[in-house]
Amino acid sequence: MSENENDTTTAFLRAEKTALRLIARAEQCTNGLARKLEKRGFDSACIGEIITKLTELKLLDDHRFACFWLRSRLRLTRSPRQLLSSLCARGIDRDDAETAFKTVLDQDTELALIKRYIKKYARKIRGKDRLSIKYFLKGEGFSANVIQQFLDEE
Repeated sequence: MSENENDTTTAFLRAEKTALRLIARAEQCTNGLARKLEKRGFDSACIGEIITKLTELKLLDDHRFACFWLRSRLRLTRSPRQLLSSLCARGIDRDDAETAFKTVLDQDTELALIKRYIKKYARKIRGKDRLSIKYFLKGEGFSANVIQQFLDEE
């Protein structure tokens, strides 16, 4: 093995070890892990190989990351639109983000979220009619059936 090949192999192993350490610490998304490895000075070709390998081994999964991330943020008072936007900003593909949303956000969970959201933003809807509230919530990404359920309960 030439010295150049040995250096490449060593760099790959160091990058892989770093990636595994990051994954062991917390769930990672593809884009986030790549940025972290790049920040640590690893070569982009090496990073690409590691991302591919870890994805094939199911150690790196953007859908799983999106689901974990969403579950951890549901206790916050944010709208589905804000949550989806934050996921996409982390490099999660919009389709993957929406699929994770459907996995995590069942009707009861979304109803609880909408109630917390309304309580936090009561001043924005104070004095508005049902139709205005409905449009406001729809614009924030809440589903039509949960909005209707919420309005029927109020």
